[in-house]
Amino acid sequence: MRTTFLVLASALVITAGARLAGHHAFGAEFDPNAPIKLQGKVVKLEWVNPHAWIHIEVVKDGKPEVWMVEGGTPNTLLRRGLTRDSLTVGTELIVDGYQTKDHSLKRANGRDVTFTDGRKMFMGSSGTGAPRDGRDPTEAPTTKKPGPGRR
Repeated sequence: MRTTFLVLASALVITAGARLAGHHAFGAEFDPNAPIKLQGKVVKLEWVNPHAWIHIEVVKDGKPEVWMVEGGTPNTLLRRGLTRDSLTVGTELIVDGYQTKDHSLKRANGRDVTFTDGRKMFMGSSGTGAPRDGRDPTEAPTTKKPGPGRR
């Protein structure tokens, strides 16, 4: 009985560790030095964990492009006021964010979403390594006081 419990407990710990390692940080996929502003209409919404994705059609050089924009978790977006009803297909948006490291991909990490009525909401993921630009209302200010022995 004890052996069975230890085997199950070990499997649970290993599985949980693998799931945590599989979750990427901002810096693994996105370029903090490549901000981007996208304006277009929502063509698809993926309200899934661990990140919601908004697909928007952007017209560039007269040709439509569909961009995938990663946001926070659905639960986080709901708490900030973004819902499936506010992001329906056809909704016009402006998204500020950051491109992927491979700039040829049509993907971005969204920081802010602005609606045509002027409402602006933070849609990024906190604590993932994204630039601390003051837009995340849940992050503490980055002012650090020197500790002992530091100047």
